[in-house]
Amino acid sequence: MRRLALCLLTFAVLSGCDDMTTQPKQKVYTPLVAPAKTPSDTVQFEQKPVAPPPVTLALLERGQERFRIYCTPCHSELGDGHGMIVQRGFPPPPSYHIDRLRAAPVEHFYDVITHGYGAMYSYANRVQPADRWAIAAYIRALQLSQHASIADVPADQRGKMQ
Repeated sequence: MRRLALCLLTFAVLSGCDDMTTQPKQKVYTPLVAPAKTPSDTVQFEQKPVAPPPVTLALLERGQERFRIYCTPCHSELGDGHGMIVQRGFPPPPSYHIDRLRAAPVEHFYDVITHGYGAMYSYANRVQPADRWAIAAYIRALQLSQHASIADVPADQRGKMQ
């Protein structure tokens, strides 16, 4: 008798289930907000402007700001390759002040930021193209600051140096 009651109870419970193919489905999600438009000055990944922008004080200041954010952990404030990450045991990057990098065109630094080099990974998705040019210009300013001669100083400013 118990067995019959258990079978009837199981049948009653299972008869309430269907194969779920006839159930109504929810409507497909439609966004309420229009997709964002890409700014007109955006450069697609692995593309770059034909030539670097002209060097201005604003460009160098932006480059210094971005350099401090993205580059100093490894390269240090001076660009000598002795940043905090290196002090914690990571391999040092080359100094920007070696002859090979001082002779490199500014496009080299843009490409390294974009694609990475050696142990450095790509910053293409972290640093906008305009900021890559700004950082490259600032790197060049760092190099000049460590290897300037008296001839690089304008004649009217030389008297102020002592």
